[in-house]
Amino acid sequence: MGDRYDDCTTVTDLCPVEATTYGYRPNMGANAFFLAIFALCLGIQLFQGFKWRTWTFMIAMTLGCLTEVIGYVGRILMHSNPWSSAGFNMQITCLIIAPAFFSAAVYLTLKHLVLTLGSQYSRLPARWYTWIFIGCDLLSLVLQGAGGGTAASASSQSTQDVGSNLMITGIVWQVVTLLVFAALAADFFFRAYRDGSNQTALAMEIRRSSKFMLFLAALVIAYVGIAIRCIYRIAELAGGWGNEIMQNEAEFIVLEGVMIVIGVITLTACHPGYFFPQMSPNKQVAPNGILSEKDLSEGGSSTPDRV
Repeated sequence: MGDRYDDCTTVTDLCPVEATTYGYRPNMGANAFFLAIFALCLGIQLFQGFKWRTWTFMIAMTLGCLTEVIGYVGRILMHSNPWSSAGFNMQITCLIIAPAFFSAAVYLTLKHLVLTLGSQYSRLPARWYTWIFIGCDLLSLVLQGAGGGTAASASSQSTQDVGSNLMITGIVWQVVTLLVFAALAADFFFRAYRDGSNQTALAMEIRRSSKFMLFLAALVIAYVGIAIRCIYRIAELAGGWGNEIMQNEAEFIVLEGVMIVIGVITLTACHPGYFFPQMSPNKQVAPNGILSEKDLSEGGSSTPDRV
């Protein structure tokens, strides 16, 4: 925004909507829809998390949904007043960081997939996946959060640009992390499915399960949605504040809102508690990393949730 609009707090003839950072009044219907979907998924994820005791997955998903809800509240405030600093600050900070929580939920599953199908096919010890990728995700979250906060509180263009650069760095790091994760996951599944003859009968049964295949499909869909969204955000922020991409609401709705909604809905509909119970502490994992026949038939014993 130019200096002559620095004192604008509401839409007037001297402070038109077109002079705002986004250049438009956020669509009420679209943003209310996204808010409602994320709020609904938040409630469902809480219920599912307590029912199946998938604590770490629940924390990641609910934090993501809650942050999305706050972000879309900010955009609704900007519908009422496109110059609303509170609305802008809420949405730029929250919508930037929210997908990092969903990617964390995806990362959490790989350890359990490795333990279930066979750790001998993994390049890394199963427990390393959680620490490596959650650590990388936290770094991405810090960079994006710091960037969003800096941009939201900036009193000058130079400070706002610093915030933008931090956000871009955080999102680029998130994309790199996603790519490395995909490479390791693809390598593991290729090795596991190519050499299925050395797997236990129980592991073979699990991998042929329709529920398990649906869960894997949900992970892929969520992963692709998050990746597309991140690439879009890099392009949006790289052009500077108020650029053509940033001022295209239709692209934001599809490439930000819809992509993340699809990912969250699939991870909610195909929750691991039901579709991949090996993630639930209600199912006891045997020393070889596979649920015992007793666990499958009787439901296993309760154990403390582990990351």
